Amino acid sequence: MDQVGQQLSDQDIDTLYLFASPASDFDTLTRQAAERFPNSNTILVTTAGEIGPDGYCEDAVLATALPRARFRVTPFVIAPLTDLDGTYLSDRIVQARMQLGADVPEMPGGFGFLLVDGLSLQEDRLLSAIAPGMGALPLFGGSAGDGQSFRKTRLGLNGDVLENAAILSLVATDCETHVFSLNNLHPTETRLVVTGAVPERRLVTHINGAPAAREYARLIGKDPEQLNEFTFAAHPVVVRLGDQHHVRAIQRVNDRGELVFFSAIETGMVLRVARADDLSSHLDRALYEIARDRGPTDILACDCILRRIAAEQGQSARAVSDVLSRNNVVGFSTYGEQIGPMHVNQTMTGVALSPPRTRP
Repeated sequence: MDQVGQQLSDQDIDTLYLFASPASDFDTLTRQAAERFPNSNTILVTTAGEIGPDGYCEDAVLATALPRARFRVTPFVIAPLTDLDGTYLSDRIVQARMQLGADVPEMPGGFGFLLVDGLSLQEDRLLSAIAPGMGALPLFGGSAGDGQSFRKTRLGLNGDVLENAAILSLVATDCETHVFSLNNLHPTETRLVVTGAVPERRLVTHINGAPAAREYARLIGKDPEQLNEFTFAAHPVVVRLGDQHHVRAIQRVNDRGELVFFSAIETGMVLRVARADDLSSHLDRALYEIARDRGPTDILACDCILRRIAAEQGQSARAVSDVLSRNNVVGFSTYGEQIGPMHVNQTMTGVALSPPRTRP
């Protein structure tokens, strides 16, 4: 925290985000951040890996600051996630948006940035409650991580450590903004019909009428006894929603041979095995397109842990890191991503920020 304080000591910061490895002393870090920056919002989240100036990194604490000259942020806590009042929450968001717009009319751009307890299993319900209050304000976010341990994820706001909670930042800015979501996956013709599920636990018991893990392994040509996070990253499944396909990523196999997913799943859902484009090449093209008409950009991103695992397994982590570094991407690896009203997986969501355009 001392190093962060020294680097930012001469800046007038509205909000400081800290992406913290689960190996860090999160309680102390949360307290010290609030003490070191008493006139700023300090928002912290545990990660499944960090993204910094050199791309992917591990066991780090990364900071990104929104200067007051360009940004105003209204953050608030949503807790407990297991007892959401959708109408009340939506009303709070509308009032906060209106007040923020009235406070800084010179900052007409903006976005919402959502951080969520990544083990709560509540992201889908939360987004359904948030979406009506967001209006035209675009929303993205990420679910807090715990490396690859999946034991405990945490958030922090202004000195308070939070669990079973989310932090929604409503951001106003005079910068040009572009909220995006991208992945490198394409559906194949290999279908998996969910014939048994426990939706509240994101659990699939049967696929195509057969035990879930065994049938998934058969369809991708793998030994069911050898399924692991590398298999799931290399052989994701997607579901069609509207005219787009979204990933429904598998987290693990339990002792009963059932599949535990990262996001909502239900009986009757039709999934397809997906194939992947080269991750680094796809990311390079996608970020180039985002920046092409905007000039220099800085990107705040939430990137699924399964993308990092796939990069490491495919020996392309260095190439992906080079792309992230070259495009000024900072953020963290997540247990899930949010875009608009949807919770998704094996995706990168984020916001690209460009300097304000000169107005006549």
